[in-house]
Amino acid sequence: MKDLKKYQGIIPAFYACYEDDGSVSAERTKAFAEYLYHKGVKGLYVNGSSGECIYQSVAERKLILESVMEAVGDKLTVIAHVACNNTTDSMELARHAEALGVDAIAAIPPIYFRLPEEAIANYWNDISSAAPNTDFIIYNIPQLAGVALTMSLYKEMLKNPRVIGVKNSSMPTQDIQMFKAEGKDDVIIFNGPDEQFVAGRAIGAEGGIGGTYGVMPELFIECDRLIKAGDFAKAQKIQYAINEIIYTMCDCKCNMYAAAKEILRLQGIDIGDARKPLIGLKEESKPLAAKVKEMIDKAKAEFLN
Repeated sequence: MKDLKKYQGIIPAFYACYEDDGSVSAERTKAFAEYLYHKGVKGLYVNGSSGECIYQSVAERKLILESVMEAVGDKLTVIAHVACNNTTDSMELARHAEALGVDAIAAIPPIYFRLPEEAIANYWNDISSAAPNTDFIIYNIPQLAGVALTMSLYKEMLKNPRVIGVKNSSMPTQDIQMFKAEGKDDVIIFNGPDEQFVAGRAIGAEGGIGGTYGVMPELFIECDRLIKAGDFAKAQKIQYAINEIIYTMCDCKCNMYAAAKEILRLQGIDIGDARKPLIGLKEESKPLAAKVKEMIDKAKAEFLN
């Protein structure tokens, strides 16, 4: 029987933590992991899109995961995204993640070349074979990966007993329903788009992994609690407040994760800036980031009493 309860809840997509010179910071990584743990999250999704993984070396990604596991590996559910744009490095990261004792590994499909479904399935199964005692999660993010998880590919992957579900970041919530209906109680589907957390949970997602959770985990945790309690009306109000916050973050003239890191800095934790070629926070956007911080504070004061 698969233990899926440990994945049900709020799992922030962990931001990459850098020193001021742009190198990966083990100490800031540990501090940020502890920070989120004390906020009450269910787990952490490490080295994914929000973790800027495609701009990091294999060694850097190992260091980040090692630091997270050292800080909170015995306290939180940890999912390690291990996909690289080649099978060998992906398998190396999968072996490393299993050796550290993560709860699950995850992977996007290979990007750039448009591969047939057989090649994608082989890629994911090869990665999974390098961590034979670890759960495997498919990461579906077609708007960035350039390829969507089809039902035929999903059905093929469900033949792998280590596959436990999908981190679904496609925009149609119907995809969540379809993936859940096919996998039934043997899978967990994570809502990906933060702007539709309530909708995703309502249609079948049992957990969430999101890129803005890190700056406002309390709001998503409360949303999740309200949904479990059946209070969708209040959860909807919080979702609307979350969405206004996200829209304002997106107005900053920089990469969204650079904006998130400035907001965190204003909240008292410094994890550096975004890594080039991502665009860092521009001076002109700092007042807007400060406004977002105020919006988060206001929402917390309104909804968390």
